[in-house]
Amino acid sequence: MEETAGEQESQTQSGGGRGEGEEGGGVDEEMEGWNGFISGGASGEVVSEWRPGEPVTPEHVLQLNTYTNEYLCSPEDNIYNVNFSRFKIRDLSSGAVILDIRKHTCTEILDIIELDSNRFIQYHFSPAFLTLREIGATLEFTVGSRALNAFRLIERHFFRERLLKTFDFEIGFCIPNSRNTCEHIYCLPDLDTHTVQEMTSSPFETRSDSFYFVNNKLMMHHKAEYSFSPHTHTRTDTH
Repeated sequence: MEETAGEQESQTQSGGGRGEGEEGGGVDEEMEGWNGFISGGASGEVVSEWRPGEPVTPEHVLQLNTYTNEYLCSPEDNIYNVNFSRFKIRDLSSGAVILDIRKHTCTEILDIIELDSNRFIQYHFSPAFLTLREIGATLEFTVGSRALNAFRLIERHFFRERLLKTFDFEIGFCIPNSRNTCEHIYCLPDLDTHTVQEMTSSPFETRSDSFYFVNNKLMMHHKAEYSFSPHTHTRTDTH
């Protein structure tokens, strides 16, 4: 996305990112909070063992072959004070809005890092979500007093130990003290019937890591779990 100056403008970015692999999309259900979206996948191997304290690069996360057990950065690493205020998903074929979550935001953009902001969220979708072919995911966010150069989002989506898909989006440059909007278009490949059945009957075993980089340095890491069951489930363990 191209960034928008001072107050508010929007730029739409489309395309499947650099995604590979398979996955489907679908109908909605209500949920609170947010941080990632469903997609589809490829496979890869870890390039080298990463140790806490070492820089996390895009190349590293692109080669991860499993969902991460820990966060690869801390909330304090968001030195650019990027704060998300809205997340919307729509089905491109019908135009139906599947999800639209807004967070309360002040009119003034402040340099405050939300250390208590949700980095983990559970999504409850109906099984029909796994039948969609293309979705548009809109992000609205504010930026603090530092410009964002080469702002990049990499998403990794897994079902159990299987990598469903990687999405890699170059959001681009964002000026300081700005409000920004971008829409990413996700092309969702077909899933075989057996995988769909397994995902539907296995709530929260579909998971994603969302990595946000500025100048190739990891500054935010969010996690999500997904349920496609007709019934609402809640996990009690914490992240």
